[in-house]
Amino acid sequence: MDTIKCIRERRDIRDFRPDPIPEDILKKILDSAIQSPSAGNIQDWHFCLVKNPNTKRLLVNAALNQDFIARAPLVIVVCSDLNRISSSYGERGKSLYSVQDTSAAIENLLLAAWNFGIGSCWVGAFNEQRVRETLVLPENVRPLAIIPLGYPSKVPEKPGRRPLKEVLHLEKY
Repeated sequence: MDTIKCIRERRDIRDFRPDPIPEDILKKILDSAIQSPSAGNIQDWHFCLVKNPNTKRLLVNAALNQDFIARAPLVIVVCSDLNRISSSYGERGKSLYSVQDTSAAIENLLLAAWNFGIGSCWVGAFNEQRVRETLVLPENVRPLAIIPLGYPSKVPEKPGRRPLKEVLHLEKY
């Protein structure tokens, strides 16, 4: 799929078919995620793959009962290794670059998934400590997003976007 077309057509999907994602396609999606830029090329991201229904249910509970997470055949929790990023960038690495690095990886992941006809939704509303406990994450690994993945059972209409003229500023705000 053309990159611009993929960007323009991708949607958040919350209704999934139960069909599993083939391993070769999943590998390509994850490889696309790790091709993203990162501060100083530190590559602080980690990807926890969750297929177990009981674990998915615990993630739903941690994510304010967003039930669609459990209906996805695969859930990826994207994390940052705060020790890795702070070793070069200190507190700014922990507070900013970790979020930027994982966000870039997530966007690559979402677009690569859509390229293969796989839907996703970027979930940021969750209790970090409950996710940490569910996945037995080390203290230095921060969960930053929950990404349910699966083939869409339906694709919603495109939500509106603000016009470029409302958000574009030349030289000064």
